[in-house]
Amino acid sequence: MDRHRCRFCARELDETFVDLGLSPLANSFVPTERANAAEPTYPLHARACGACGLVQLPQFEPAANIFDRYLYYSSYSESWLRHAESYAAEMIARARLGAASEVIEIASNDGYLLQYFQRAGIRALGIEPASGPAATAIAKGIPTRTCYFGRDAAAALRAEGHEPDLIVANNVLPHVPDINDFVAGLRILLPETGRTTLELPHLLHLVEQIQFDTIYHEHLSYFSLATLETVFRAHGLRVFDVDELPTHGGSLRLHVCAEAAPQGASPTLERLRQRERDAGLDQPATYRDFQAKVAAKREMIRGFLAGAQRAGKTVVAYGAPAKGNTLLNYCGVTPELISFTVDRNPHKQGLLLPGTHLPIRDPAALIAARPDYVFILPWNLKDEIIAQLAEARAWGGQFVVPAPDLSIVS
Repeated sequence: MDRHRCRFCARELDETFVDLGLSPLANSFVPTERANAAEPTYPLHARACGACGLVQLPQFEPAANIFDRYLYYSSYSESWLRHAESYAAEMIARARLGAASEVIEIASNDGYLLQYFQRAGIRALGIEPASGPAATAIAKGIPTRTCYFGRDAAAALRAEGHEPDLIVANNVLPHVPDINDFVAGLRILLPETGRTTLELPHLLHLVEQIQFDTIYHEHLSYFSLATLETVFRAHGLRVFDVDELPTHGGSLRLHVCAEAAPQGASPTLERLRQRERDAGLDQPATYRDFQAKVAAKREMIRGFLAGAQRAGKTVVAYGAPAKGNTLLNYCGVTPELISFTVDRNPHKQGLLLPGTHLPIRDPAALIAARPDYVFILPWNLKDEIIAQLAEARAWGGQFVVPAPDLSIVS
């Protein structure tokens, strides 16, 4: 892709959304033996398309370099599993799924979601390019194809006789380099009577809550509802309903059907369209002061960490999410300010965070260290994490939540 042209409509990109400087890839965790080796860094400069409204980053690395060795496993988050189980129950009822139905999930990871459809006696198939999570799903008994999704994969599935009643694509469209190929694949695979649902972070929340850390190289696109409707319409699909979700700091769940399907647009859909217009998401001027707001938030975070250091307080981070690496690198955090981080995912333990080189340890190391502050990097999971670390109260530990505003939780 020409990095100065829109990946959907090919319009030249001349409007800056935010420039976060140079940063390593957010999921390029570093083995300790390579701690002193040079790391590649790339501009983290998001632009907004003046034609279709898509906020986006250029693609610097082929998808295979990121996802073939992907270390994110969905099942390590208890709240995400609850979210998946609730979704499955809701869609079984709304789409009237039963033993004769089929559900296909794109970017099915380790089977975190499809397991709930299987338990209900519904045929399930996962499409997952990352070999590690795919192998974990297969070991659970969930049929999984290790491949990328697009026109070719969709045509192959249809040729095999797959006609899914429901296609699920959670938090995958923002990572897709070729949006048109992906959405065209949805149209090929989706029967006239079927539906697809997609979950993804909402640009409105990113703007209103200054969620700059959700911007990272692997997360190529940032969508408003208006842009999403434009994209689907271009490929013979139509959004007929939308749910607003608290996940990932504020997400949308789109319900999509074929253009000619009988479903009418829900009142919720029109209300959200109006909210975006009222917020000025269709106006370039809305984005022009975002850079200054992000810089102010950086100074707030750095001010807290420097103040804690001066006061002799210890700070340990919790989590190793992609968003955390954007935050730490943009804010110039070093091991002198945060000594290490912990994560429940054993695939990340023993590695170093990209850029900052904070060591990733088992959560037991945090308990042993008894820090004054626990800096929660996956702030969207703060309630789950605070509950897991309830014993921090015994030594007077406090939790630092960096979004939507920096706050201290006792």
